[in-house]
Amino acid sequence: MQTKRLINIFLFITTFCLLFLIYIWYSSYEFKHNPLSNDIKTKIKNKTITLKNLAFYKYQINHNFKIIISNKLKNNQFGMTVYSKNKDIAIYLNKNRFKENSNYMIDSVLPHEYAHAIMFYLGDFSKENGSHSKKWQNICKNLEGKSCNRFVKDNDIIIEKTNLF
Repeated sequence: MQTKRLINIFLFITTFCLLFLIYIWYSSYEFKHNPLSNDIKTKIKNKTITLKNLAFYKYQINHNFKIIISNKLKNNQFGMTVYSKNKDIAIYLNKNRFKENSNYMIDSVLPHEYAHAIMFYLGDFSKENGSHSKKWQNICKNLEGKSCNRFVKDNDIIIEKTNLF
């Protein structure tokens, strides 16, 4: 009787874990093969409008920087701002990182990259501190970036994920 009970418990746990793994696989597959949700797209659009207004208010810059969501960036890159030969400025955001923490991407990475775009727009291509000069930091703070650091702090991502409210 005891053995039969242990077998049933084992089968239940195994089945539960298998279903959980299938759910995780499906979630990853769905995220990878579909665009970002409309909710996240709306948040990005609203944040971009806020950043554009702040750029105009603080720096008299009224420019539409292209925001491109891409899954072609390296996994260690959250975002990247590019100044092309034809003087276009584009902000790339790593789609894969939105799965990890979309709020961090919108509230920290987007202002971070927008600050780089403003630096490029102003003609400042400083390589000081890997293009994260004091001037850049001030622009990032004026754009209400939550974290205006050169590198991502893992604690910022993890702590926000553990906040229940």
